[in-house]
Amino acid sequence: MTYCVGMLLEAGLVFMSDTRTNAGVDNISTAKKMFTWEVPGDRVITCMTAGNLATTQSVVSLLDERSKAREDRNPSILEAPSMFQIAREVGATLKEVIQSNADTGETADAAFGATIILGGQIAGSPPRLFLIYPEGNFIEASADNPFFQIGETKYGKPILVRAYDAEMKFEDAIKLLLVSMDSTIKSNLSVGLPLDVITHQTDALTVGAQLRIEADDGYYQAISNGWGEALKVAFDQLPEFKF
Repeated sequence: MTYCVGMLLEAGLVFMSDTRTNAGVDNISTAKKMFTWEVPGDRVITCMTAGNLATTQSVVSLLDERSKAREDRNPSILEAPSMFQIAREVGATLKEVIQSNADTGETADAAFGATIILGGQIAGSPPRLFLIYPEGNFIEASADNPFFQIGETKYGKPILVRAYDAEMKFEDAIKLLLVSMDSTIKSNLSVGLPLDVITHQTDALTVGAQLRIEADDGYYQAISNGWGEALKVAFDQLPEFKF
């Protein structure tokens, strides 16, 4: 299992992912789920993956190889003229990998399934954020739907719905995502630290802040403990129930 969030802000895009992978309670390891490509001054692209690890690693490897090769085929993600076209290419690659492993008609949501959050910006266009499904199709974030989650989404969603503000700074967005991630980590052992974080500032066209938050990180521990205490205080201040 995993938990990844991509968020669209007026300031740009912010991404956060955990790094835990598991094939049972006795087989837990760490794997990177966030990947970035950039041509400084022209484009910056980040994707996060959830699902079958072999599938997601194959997709990322193919995208990387095709971005370096010059073949007579569809433009690579470093050549495509728009983020929409990049989303189409990523979706087609995901569908291709799933189908290549489905010898006996496995459906996209079965053993080889995966989902991807894709975001970035190309010069001359605004930042865009997409959620790509195993079937290869996708949806785009908007003012009405400004963030996407993949993996174990249910525990961390309420805080995002209640506290998201398009005008918030990257620092506040990361704090919000840490609370969402901490709620998920405490509820599901298949999600865990370290956490990877990347920001794309609007029109910077290069990777912004890029960091890994370890389990012993002082700020993360302060957020985790402080949020728990704040919930207790808020609960105590609510009107008492009476029969």
